[in-house]
Amino acid sequence: MDRIIEILENQGPLTGKELLEKTRMDEFTAWKICNSSERIVTKTIGTRYLRLDRLVAGYARLSPSIIREFYGYTVIGTEKNMPDILRKAEYLSQEIIRISRNKFELAKGTVTKIVESQSASNTIKAGACFIIAGDVAYEMSHLEPRPEVSTGELVKGSDLDIVVVTQGLPDNIINALDISIYEHKYFLLKNPSYNEEIDYIVKDISKVKEQLKFDSFESMVASKILYEGKFLYGNFDIFKQIKKMLIEEGIPEKIRILEEKALLNRNNAKAQMLKYEGKLTDEESMKLFFTKEEKEEFF
Repeated sequence: MDRIIEILENQGPLTGKELLEKTRMDEFTAWKICNSSERIVTKTIGTRYLRLDRLVAGYARLSPSIIREFYGYTVIGTEKNMPDILRKAEYLSQEIIRISRNKFELAKGTVTKIVESQSASNTIKAGACFIIAGDVAYEMSHLEPRPEVSTGELVKGSDLDIVVVTQGLPDNIINALDISIYEHKYFLLKNPSYNEEIDYIVKDISKVKEQLKFDSFESMVASKILYEGKFLYGNFDIFKQIKKMLIEEGIPEKIRILEEKALLNRNNAKAQMLKYEGKLTDEESMKLFFTKEEKEEFF
């Protein structure tokens, strides 16, 4: 603790990432010290949002995970540096918003290019809606390198979660669109100028209606993604129709209940970890400190 306080007083406020780099401590030890000492002040920025995880009872947990929040969304300092803490937190907040908006524009530009390249581009514009979800939708994106699941390739932080909902499109047009999205996914992943990951799914609005029953883990994930999603491209009327369907099926209230459970789970996990003595096992660490990627809807 004294070492951390000395660094903070000499160098000023630091993010969790910067503190870990300077102290060479493990994440759990540093997190615990910073969250249990009255001499250390932490300022967390951004939005916590619901993520569904099979490893958690009731599926509900918050994103960012505890360690991701500490690492990339928290500024740490001492009381005498409070003005600097607030300034750094505001700068960090604006940077995260900037990253998110850049990723949004990349997704929009990519989708526009894909659709315009199709022979049936006008038909697609009328019969499909492109929705973006995840970190980008909540303006919580980051650029920390991480491995893409299927290839192991390092990508630049938050992925681009895109849902394409079609209405009345012929199978041949949908298949051609799907192939083109996949080709651009591969291009963005492999091109060093981008190293971005697109996760996407194409489905008909009849599938959406079925998933809004909210009667399985997979349908809960799909419903949550549509609930949080923002309009990206295509037919805005389809987007409005989806949002109306969500309300009619009571999805906002179901999400609100899960968010309350997620907050309770987060508070219980933090309390448990602050009392924990020793080093976390890998299983305990994954369950309490990290979060499982929400991939069920896209694979």
